[in-house]
Amino acid sequence: MNILAKQGEATTASTELLVCLTYEKEKSWNKALGALDKKLGGQLSDVKKTGEFSGKPNETTLLHINGKIPAKRVLLVGLGTRETLTLERVRQAMGMAVKRARRVKAKGMACVMPDVPKSTGRLDDVAQAMAEGAVIGSYRFTKYFTDHAEDHKTLQACTLLAPKAPNHALVTAGAKRGHILGEATCFVRDMCNHPANVMKPSRVVAEAKSIAKESKIRLKVLDRQNMKKLGMGGLLGVAQGSIEPPHFIILEYSGGPKTQRPIVLVGKTVTFDSGGISLKPSENMEHMKADMTGGAEVLAAVRAASRLKLPMNVIGLLPVTENMPGGRATKPGDVLTMLSGKTVEVQNTDAEGRLILADGLAYATRLKPACVIDIATLTGAAMVALGNVAIGMLGNDDALKTAMRQAGHDSGERVWEMPLWDEYFEQLKSDVADMRNIGGRGGGMITAALFLSKFIGDHPWVHLDIAATDWSASERACFSKGPTGTGTRLLIQYLINRANGS
Repeated sequence: MNILAKQGEATTASTELLVCLTYEKEKSWNKALGALDKKLGGQLSDVKKTGEFSGKPNETTLLHINGKIPAKRVLLVGLGTRETLTLERVRQAMGMAVKRARRVKAKGMACVMPDVPKSTGRLDDVAQAMAEGAVIGSYRFTKYFTDHAEDHKTLQACTLLAPKAPNHALVTAGAKRGHILGEATCFVRDMCNHPANVMKPSRVVAEAKSIAKESKIRLKVLDRQNMKKLGMGGLLGVAQGSIEPPHFIILEYSGGPKTQRPIVLVGKTVTFDSGGISLKPSENMEHMKADMTGGAEVLAAVRAASRLKLPMNVIGLLPVTENMPGGRATKPGDVLTMLSGKTVEVQNTDAEGRLILADGLAYATRLKPACVIDIATLTGAAMVALGNVAIGMLGNDDALKTAMRQAGHDSGERVWEMPLWDEYFEQLKSDVADMRNIGGRGGGMITAALFLSKFIGDHPWVHLDIAATDWSASERACFSKGPTGTGTRLLIQYLINRANGS
């Protein structure tokens, strides 16, 4: 979808669908919508008076206006009350708008910029949120359907209307950022929607090669022999049961001075997780094609850093493999020697993500990082603890955690901190090795993160567990069923905020 920004008025916009984001419990329209209502002979006011539209969050009402203005139709979308407005509500409203646009088969729509309280965000932040909502809400994955009739119901362009010329530059800049972040989320959702017989480890490498064609990005891929020389026992151990060879992807964006220490992002990239010898139940196992969400989000974040021309250095690390049972697969009770030199007793082969991430984190420490952030669909315990709304966050650096909380607030992909206390390590002690890879039922998200903490040293580090937020079981304002790509915009927003010194 094309996202455009231009100076214009609601009353003169020529479009198939004119979108107006409006508030609940307000007695009068703002200047732009007041002029539109007058031009329409009070049609907007009438639907409010009759109760057809109240302005509640994500409520929509479609009006046919019979040639009174150049626009063919007007769509009212509710934002809730002005006092409770957030940028996330703006995103969701735009997601609802594009879905309604698809239902009426509109190819293009224009949206009047709402008047937003300064406490909610700057004008460019609002434009960014609107663009993100439009792009994410318009997403559909139809690659494997043979009937392409639905493809004709695709919204091709969304224009943001700024009423005043001085605001145009801000709206344009915000819309561009939002378009990039929205596309990054859709890129991740595409990767996670592809079946595992397509999105194999080799396909992830191909995606990385494509991204490496972007400005200031370099790629290096380690194969099995390279990993053996380095001693990546965790990644190699998980990969033993699969006929698909593992890869370790290093994607480097150089947007800052050579002397600037890089931000290192590490993403769990298991292209299919059967559980290995500790086989998962068959119910919903097909969702395990998305166990590479973290890695896909790291790819998307590095690409976005390049497209946004961020003045910083970012390195993405992806340990890529399948986790499959087989005659050569790692068995419960096996001991692996990790890249760091530590030994791990594998008591459950379905706790494989922490094994490959441990090697990824150990490699990250060799890059003299400014900070390290790992992101992973790591534990079912995240769902038990936080449900499907918050991303679990644990880490060793208060400043980094604070920055990540702010990025979560800005992006709408919120994080919630869990404790990372050494007392939990008692659950990870092994009788035959330095540690074991599971810690029992209690505090599963915490013990998984504590396991990872033993491989990062004293480098500033945050772990993000997206296992509960990466998949939606139902249709939502900005999301269809299936992979959500949640965490993508969180990472990119963190990079944007850091580049801006905030």
